[in-house]
Amino acid sequence: MHDDEAPQLLSWVPRLRRYARALASSSEADDLVQDTLERAWAKAALWPGVGDMRAWLFGIMHNLHVDALRRPRLPTESLDEDDMPEIPVAPKQDEGLALLDLQAALDLLPREQKEVLLLVSLEEMSYAEVAQTLGIPLGTVMSRLSRGRERLRRLLAGRAEAVHLKVVK
Repeated sequence: MHDDEAPQLLSWVPRLRRYARALASSSEADDLVQDTLERAWAKAALWPGVGDMRAWLFGIMHNLHVDALRRPRLPTESLDEDDMPEIPVAPKQDEGLALLDLQAALDLLPREQKEVLLLVSLEEMSYAEVAQTLGIPLGTVMSRLSRGRERLRRLLAGRAEAVHLKVVK
């Protein structure tokens, strides 16, 4: 491992951060990026054999995120917001509300649909790259993407989810 290889890994940080913030809460996103970079750095000997560094890194992040979801969470204590200083910012209510609506709708999607939707639309990965990253068949990627887009459209339009009833005899 040489110091000249570090920029190769660090060049992916902005995209990793963007995907992590869409995938996890803001407090968990930075930890997810750091864990991904740490895991990739520890496996630097594999870099020459990695065909697609982006898919490899996103695969590491995906696996870490899934592992974190499976692990029981430790109880946390929130900080008192009254002790926090306010940071002045220019008003951007319309943009902020649209983003909040989008985030809320994304949070209602099943995890599998959300991951595929974010990798295709936010990270501009091809279906084949997403399939490789998540370790699923190409048809599954297309199916999850289609269902995720339709559900997201319905949620953003304010339409109730279609109810699918199962007939039991």
